[in-house]
Amino acid sequence: MTSQHKYERGGVSGSLIAIIGLIVLLLAAGSAAIWAYLNYNDAKTDLDGKLRVATLEAKKVQGDEDEKKFAQSEKEPNRQFVGPDDFGRLTFDYPKTWSVYEAKDGSSTSYEAYLNPVTVPPVSSTTQYSLRVVIEPKDYDQVVKTYEPLVKKGDLRTSAVSANGNNGTRLDGNFTKDIRGSAVIYKIRDKTLTVRTDADTFKPDFESLIKTINFNS
Repeated sequence: MTSQHKYERGGVSGSLIAIIGLIVLLLAAGSAAIWAYLNYNDAKTDLDGKLRVATLEAKKVQGDEDEKKFAQSEKEPNRQFVGPDDFGRLTFDYPKTWSVYEAKDGSSTSYEAYLNPVTVPPVSSTTQYSLRVVIEPKDYDQVVKTYEPLVKKGDLRTSAVSANGNNGTRLDGNFTKDIRGSAVIYKIRDKTLTVRTDADTFKPDFESLIKTINFNS
């Protein structure tokens, strides 16, 4: 009897161990499943978030592109600028969304005009305009020479430019601490023409505009 009870206790102990082991395995498997689910859920949430961000960024890029195209189309067709006959009858094409203000109409010794989108701010040496047009009774070489100190300092870069067979000088860089842009300078009879943009924002329009410059030399 004693031996039989030992076997029964041994059997019970073995079954109990097996059951406990099975429970441990089930708990481990359950924990692994929960861990995997949580990781999957986090990954899915992160992926969904990234997809939403990517979608919003793509929409913004497309919106910016559409806005640029619309703004560009609004500038067309171009208008033609025509200066006084006594000052060489300067002409060039400019965006129709720009306004023109003549500060000096040529009735005196010089001519000045300022162009800017929508409205032209009050004339100031520090204000940035999309375009400044100056025709002054100064020698061409004298005008170009006034920029030499800025060229030597490295603030301005100089290069050759031409308009309908007329050779001139181009300047790019910092004209003052407030003005960073580009300018072209040409000789018109006994006067000198300077056409300048005051900000790199207007540079694409400036590049197109100077290609259409014409005047009676």
